[in-house]
Amino acid sequence: MILGIDTATDTMSIALSNKQQIVGEFTTNLKKNHSIRLLPAIDALLKECQVKPNELTKIAVSRGPGSFTGLRIGVTTAKTLAYELEIPLVGISSLQVLAQNAIFFEGPIIALMDARRNNVYAGVYEARKGELMSTLPDQHIALVDLLAGFEAAEKSVLFVGVLSEALQEIIIEKLGSWAIFAPLYMTYPRAAALVALAENEAGEDPMNFVPSYLKLAEAESKWLEAREKQ
Repeated sequence: MILGIDTATDTMSIALSNKQQIVGEFTTNLKKNHSIRLLPAIDALLKECQVKPNELTKIAVSRGPGSFTGLRIGVTTAKTLAYELEIPLVGISSLQVLAQNAIFFEGPIIALMDARRNNVYAGVYEARKGELMSTLPDQHIALVDLLAGFEAAEKSVLFVGVLSEALQEIIIEKLGSWAIFAPLYMTYPRAAALVALAENEAGEDPMNFVPSYLKLAEAESKWLEAREKQ
């Protein structure tokens, strides 16, 4: 029995799976504090599905990139549960969880998160024999630099993720009709996809697990810049 936790964005999603079958899932897309809502939601889901904590065999968590605060809440909760229950912790890329929504698309799947100032967190995937394969590692990158690698390809590219109009306009300007945007219901992460991706992963010691932020927090960046000027 796997418990999946995704709090990398405004979306909070948890799910339970048993031998690849989704037993239950709870997902909201609200700008509310995950720290207040996450544990009560996990407790309610376990009770609704009549699953006891000691029946869990693995914890899966979205490891990033994403909101620094959201990631810390989800990862800390997942590490604590895995440690207390003495079960493995599996970290899955937040971008891969998004890309999983488009597993049946034939062609490049670009999972994006807005990283401000026309920068994005991006991962590029392709579905091969029903499984996602990473063709470009997750990274923090200027959107125009990312798109430069696809302008000459002249083939359809699917974008998955919540994107502002400004980012969509940049994509259309660079790729034109080759750019396809996933429908709204496919743009949010789902813990059901997370647990599916974690099914065959061995996991790791929760005490050694760290999130994947891909860049420093703004406050940390400014502190380092100030230090370098001294």
